Amino acid sequence: MVVEDDDDLRLAVTTELAGAGLEVAQAADIAAADLVLADGRFDCVVFDRMLPDGDAINYVHRRRQEGWAVPVLFLTARDTIADVVAGFEHGGDDYLVKPFAVAEMTARVLTLGRRAGSGRPSVLRLADLELDSARRQVRRAGVLLGLTGKEFAVLEFLMSRTGLAVSRTDLIEHCWDSSTDPMSNVVDVVIKRLRGKLGEPELLHTVRGRGYRIGGDE
Repeated sequence: MVVEDDDDLRLAVTTELAGAGLEVAQAADIAAADLVLADGRFDCVVFDRMLPDGDAINYVHRRRQEGWAVPVLFLTARDTIADVVAGFEHGGDDYLVKPFAVAEMTARVLTLGRRAGSGRPSVLRLADLELDSARRQVRRAGVLLGLTGKEFAVLEFLMSRTGLAVSRTDLIEHCWDSSTDPMSNVVDVVIKRLRGKLGEPELLHTVRGRGYRIGGDE
């Protein structure tokens, strides 16, 4: 799904993604996008940030609170560190500053889409935690959790290996793109947020010297 109010740019992005073999829907504002997103399942949404009816990060943030976990790539001319951080904090999974190479944008979308469309079981369960890959929803004790796309990807990867220690390197390779610095603290930040959202009793554990594990004996 491409949401961009500049007609020429929307056409260029849509054409490039279609040329990469993807089925692409499009919209020019948040209201139109919301109608389309309600009717279909998408593996990735590309949002221009500043749209005629508002800043897309506010829409994404609200949807994340409702449990929506579709990966989101923000396109924007706003390039300060504060803008980039705000994009991630409001639920974005990637952030590309204009002007950008359309080929790079396509590579990032394909990476996000592969995570969303991986061939894992549709529903993963552990104790009272349930992750529905098809609906992109996570519930604990029946309560819907508002996870970002990145948090969902990390949790899905860990739950597909319940009881096993997963290294930070494995998490970066499967849940981030190749440009992510393996020495950065991105994994730790997402794990901390996940722990807070999953609540008690704790299911997500740190395995000293090995990484992280969900479930399994202490």
